[in-house]
Amino acid sequence: MALRPENEGGGSLNGHVDIRYGKGTIPLRVDSGKAEWEVIRPRYESALERPEEQFQEAVRTPIGGRPLADIVEATDRVVIVTSDGTRPVPNRQLIPWILDALPVPDDRVTVVIGTGTHRPNSESEIEAMFGTDVVRRVRIVNHNGYDPDATVDVGTTSSGTPVRLSREYVEADRRIAVGFIEPHFFAGFSGGAKGVAPGVAAVETVYRLHRWELIGDPNSTWGVLEENPIQKEIGEAVALCPPDFLVNVTLNSDKEITGFYAGDLQEAHRAGCEKARDAAMAPVTRAFPVVVTSNSGFPLDQNLYQAVKGISAAARITEPGGTIFVACECSDGIPDHGNFARLMLEGDSPDDVTQSIRRLPETVQDQWQAQILAGILSRHRVRVFSALAENLVSDCKMDVSSDLSRDVEAAVSRAGVGSRAAVLPDGPLTIPFLEGTG
Repeated sequence: MALRPENEGGGSLNGHVDIRYGKGTIPLRVDSGKAEWEVIRPRYESALERPEEQFQEAVRTPIGGRPLADIVEATDRVVIVTSDGTRPVPNRQLIPWILDALPVPDDRVTVVIGTGTHRPNSESEIEAMFGTDVVRRVRIVNHNGYDPDATVDVGTTSSGTPVRLSREYVEADRRIAVGFIEPHFFAGFSGGAKGVAPGVAAVETVYRLHRWELIGDPNSTWGVLEENPIQKEIGEAVALCPPDFLVNVTLNSDKEITGFYAGDLQEAHRAGCEKARDAAMAPVTRAFPVVVTSNSGFPLDQNLYQAVKGISAAARITEPGGTIFVACECSDGIPDHGNFARLMLEGDSPDDVTQSIRRLPETVQDQWQAQILAGILSRHRVRVFSALAENLVSDCKMDVSSDLSRDVEAAVSRAGVGSRAAVLPDGPLTIPFLEGTG
């Protein structure tokens, strides 16, 4: 696994490693005299040198489908679905390029923000996501999966999942799904059909796609696509009303575009997943007693709910009983909305949380995140370095780290002479795995 220049040297590191945190980084002190350190990063991909030209080429010569300009007619009403503000989709670049590539006037285009079960994005967040020019050019709306009138029934999957999708999306003449592809902690990979469901699905559909048995399936994990039951269910749901064109990208750890995957929903997404797997999946020879991770910085580290992704990545290479440190700013709190905090407050132990979720008569919002975190907490200690109050972290059955370097050093010392520690500076942008299990 290639290291960025400032971290070359692997186990002989001395000095510090910069950990992504909020909109910047924080230094983690490392000393090879106290532990053998392994810094694990995604294979660094250089940003595309001419991204706009390469985007134009991608939509002219798509993967497995017709060119975008041949699909859309001048009289069509077009909906572009993209991710909300918790995802680093480069909308400031992609949406203007798509608008310029469409043979329709701007007043026939609507951008729907795929909030899933998340809160709506504010006006200021929307302007930051898209830029002032796009906000003035086209209508932009938050999807509302909680409003029955905002979604319509498009059918039922073979497992009995009722599929309701955004009325704006379904009733459009042409539909374009926008997103980015990276390994995902239970869907295998982001992007593709996920932009539609859960992105612009009704909450009852989202809950079925995140039900207990799907989340608990061993194939519902990082980097698994074809055998992943969640991907299968999502794919079947979206096939009932698929997008006409996909625009997905891969990003490097600086959140710059490294590749375009445009065209057919399945073929283009599959090609992007292969690229993302090659860049992100990193083998290690044995587990570590101490693992330090981030949540890849802003925008993903806005709350503790999202931090489960970075924690989950670290847990893949943490010894049973070992300690995971996660640096996650949590500027948006736990958050206050949703059920994540309430679920994590159940009982006195992670097993209490798990059992309380199992007893629920039906899926509730955020139970999937609590289910995954509780499982990790039953095997590992997790310490959180964040802007959250200590009681909020402890209420969620984790411990606070008030000084990351000091606390990591203490954990390494407790692990004993010759101990080993892993660092994931970019959090879930890197997906480590034990050789023979990935």
